[in-house]
Amino acid sequence: MRNHPASNHEFTYTGLKNDKGKARLLALPAIGLLFVFLVLPFLVAVTTSFTDKRLLSPNQAEFVGIENYARLLSTKVLSVPLEAKGRPELDFSYKGQTYSKLRDLLRDNPEFNGYSVLYQFDIYNNKRYILAKDPLFIKSLFNTFKFVFMVVPIQILLALTLALVLNGEGKLRLTYKLLFFAPVVTSMVVVCVVWSMLYQQQGGLLNTALGNLLSDYQAIDWLRDPEWAMFSIVILSAWQGLGIQMLILLSGLKSIPQNLYEAAQLDGANCWSQFRYITLPGLKNTLIVVILSTTIFAFALFVQVDVMTQGGPQDTTSTVLFYAIEKGFRQQQIAYGAAVCIFYFALIVSFTLLQKRLISHDKH
Repeated sequence: MRNHPASNHEFTYTGLKNDKGKARLLALPAIGLLFVFLVLPFLVAVTTSFTDKRLLSPNQAEFVGIENYARLLSTKVLSVPLEAKGRPELDFSYKGQTYSKLRDLLRDNPEFNGYSVLYQFDIYNNKRYILAKDPLFIKSLFNTFKFVFMVVPIQILLALTLALVLNGEGKLRLTYKLLFFAPVVTSMVVVCVVWSMLYQQQGGLLNTALGNLLSDYQAIDWLRDPEWAMFSIVILSAWQGLGIQMLILLSGLKSIPQNLYEAAQLDGANCWSQFRYITLPGLKNTLIVVILSTTIFAFALFVQVDVMTQGGPQDTTSTVLFYAIEKGFRQQQIAYGAAVCIFYFALIVSFTLLQKRLISHDKH
């Protein structure tokens, strides 16, 4: 007997409703765990960031509004005239008072209460002081962006190069893929300890190798020199994380039709032309995901700094996440540390929205 089309449609619709109900039921445990371990702590952190709560303090926490956030980003500019010799001239009247030292001016005027010097420079016969209520946070934020802008292009270029070289089949290529991916699954703490020994000024493998290659080479204290400390962490991080980016790019290369390369070869296109007009356009979506995901992961820099430099030397490797942990737990300023984390979360969300916008734009 022939079934009525309406009966088939009704049966299918009922089956879909039952499947959706089962899916929601099966998802409940995962949703509950996400709420307990992700959403609830986030809400507690947001609430805590508006108080003056201290860790392990017997005093009752009080509501302070946006005071913690204002302290994070508060900056001012103070201009001081210069003498002909270029020395700061502070013997001038400011609200009826004369000052000979900058710290006296900052201390005696309420508008500069809590501010410290973040940066100073000379311009147009004036010495400009950039003041901040929390100079170390501003430095940590700058260091974070500095790390991101260095490590992302280095890691992406290395990963893309390896993906192009290792693209194809064969046991030897599979072995190399496993070797380059091994650091990704190795504990970051172990990697940092090993690289700390490589970076040692006396007896370190890196300085020893460079000393053998260059006769006039002076050993560099890689992790204690302010000019080299961040770059040393960048090289370590790029090496440790490029394996996962390499595999993602390899999967993108596999999705490019081989007949395009065959047609290009028949037309006389060289390797560079094939890379420019076939490989790069074919990897466009993959590269967008890889670049933005690498950027987001780069903003999570913490372990390398905590194990290798502890934010030094001279705060040149302190990052936002390291600073948040330092304030929230080691200095027990849990409310202020929570404010730093919420700000950091907003920064990560902004990059996630950028990723969504770029991918949506590419689809159109």
